[in-house]
Amino acid sequence: MAPALARTRKVFVFDHLGFGQSDQREGQDLSLAAHARNLARLFDHWDLSCPSVVAHNIGGAVALRTLLLEETTYRDLTLFDAVSGGEWERGLFQLILEHADVFQQLPDYAHEALVASHMRHATHVGFQPEVLDAFLAPWRGAAGQAAFYRQYRQIRQADTAAYENLLGGMSIPVRLIWGREDRILPPKYAEWLHASIPDAELHWIEGAGHLLQEDAPGQLSALPTAGALRPVRRGRPGAGATHQGHDPDTAETRHG
Repeated sequence: MAPALARTRKVFVFDHLGFGQSDQREGQDLSLAAHARNLARLFDHWDLSCPSVVAHNIGGAVALRTLLLEETTYRDLTLFDAVSGGEWERGLFQLILEHADVFQQLPDYAHEALVASHMRHATHVGFQPEVLDAFLAPWRGAAGQAAFYRQYRQIRQADTAAYENLLGGMSIPVRLIWGREDRILPPKYAEWLHASIPDAELHWIEGAGHLLQEDAPGQLSALPTAGALRPVRRGRPGAGATHQGHDPDTAETRHG
């Protein structure tokens, strides 16, 4: 997705602390609130005053917290299959929250099988073997296993509930993109978010699951570059800035 956006924009891509290639160690604050503070500091470090932001999964919650509670300004926001609010502490996630110490003691083969199964659950069309290996790599070995459950036990619904009452006052254009077959965050979460944000666009991608970047990369990449988002008709001052048009110098920040 980043290469497609980079044809017309300057793109910044990063890993959240504790994820991907970023630092993984005990004692890290990996809450959504901490990720939002880190993102606000990254914008300052990069000297981005009004970026377009694209976010996926927990990156959606981080982007919304950064906008609504960290007083950061966006040009516009695109969220795809994103944690955003409502009742999302459920299923495997809830089990890990309640029994993190037990999961952390799983034998390495059982841990890897669980993570691989969870990743497969996130795609509707399946992975190429090398893609699944790339997703699993940060969570392998003793350090990776500890990091996996460390971040799970710190991500809490309370950190999205803190801004839910502000969603209705958002004053920037918002585009929502959702896989119709998402089993991690089923369509009801897209409908809830669409109803919560005035004038937000909602685009469905048929035959795709939670990982749109794997299931429908072409359709996903086309939507954030499909032209100006609709202007909003109302909003709470300070929730963001409204800028229309396609500016090739606009920074596109992607995270998820």
